[in-house]
Amino acid sequence: MAQPSTADRRAPGGFRLPWAFLVLAGLLVAGRFLLAPHLTHPALRTWATVFVAVCVQALPFLVLGVALSAAITAFVPASFWTRALPRRTYAAVPVAGLAGAVLPGCECASVPVASGLMARGVAPPAALAFLLASPAINPIVLVATAVAFPDDPAMVVARFGASLAVAVLAGWFWARFGRAAWLPVPRRSVEAGQGRAGAFVDTMRHDLLHAGGFLVVGALAAATLNVAIPRDWLTAVAGVPVVSVLVLALLAVLLSICSEADAFVAASFTAFSPTAKLVFLVVGPMVDLKLISLQAGTFGRAFAWRFAPLTLVLAIAAGFVAGWVLL
Repeated sequence: MAQPSTADRRAPGGFRLPWAFLVLAGLLVAGRFLLAPHLTHPALRTWATVFVAVCVQALPFLVLGVALSAAITAFVPASFWTRALPRRTYAAVPVAGLAGAVLPGCECASVPVASGLMARGVAPPAALAFLLASPAINPIVLVATAVAFPDDPAMVVARFGASLAVAVLAGWFWARFGRAAWLPVPRRSVEAGQGRAGAFVDTMRHDLLHAGGFLVVGALAAATLNVAIPRDWLTAVAGVPVVSVLVLALLAVLLSICSEADAFVAASFTAFSPTAKLVFLVVGPMVDLKLISLQAGTFGRAFAWRFAPLTLVLAIAAGFVAGWVLL
């Protein structure tokens, strides 16, 4: 008796899981309107609002990133990347960082796209430069920053320069000191007899379910910490230059605000210096709780626990220097 193929064995359950994820997303939205009125305690209401907001805000960009990653895997031949990027890794890193400026998406989209690039033969340092640059210097983010700071156009220039510098430096650091054991390169192959459309669907389904769970974990942590941090603490440290920079950097990590909206939040911190606000804008799209969670789920904890601190230090330093020079 013939044994069923791998595709046949997984087909019955394979198409139920995406629907389960979509149902979960729908419940989050419904819960915001149906359950929030019954949460009478202000802290619970704030927690529910932040949790749902992070998930709902990030989900469209996560789906966009997963779809783009799946398209790269299924439709773009590996030889394309060898022609599009310089062969030398150190030269490919800044090119990949500048390429991030053309993708309108947040950090949730950049992680699966970077994974797809690695799977198609792009050097990990170059893919990591793209991962950091894409949510920080794309056109939507820069326009939002200009709108949020209408009287300070230097903020847009400073954000672009500092963020691109962090992406390139992080890629170069990983090229020099990174180890293959810390970042296993994702491997994705098309099964025998499987068409490109089938490979696209399978890859997207796998990545969406995998990354979606870690997005929820990151949103839970962000909502909890958002409620736990007293606002009075922020006002007390706003007048201390170095401390205020470090506090807003830490706040950017904890709040996990999507990069398309963080400029408006930064502009609301009127008690803080422009340099502290810039550090908030540079750190947020590159190091926050949901991004660390997504990185750990996609590339492994050994990578996330090394790459996140490296990126955080570079982002604080670059933001501080850019603020001192330009602002």
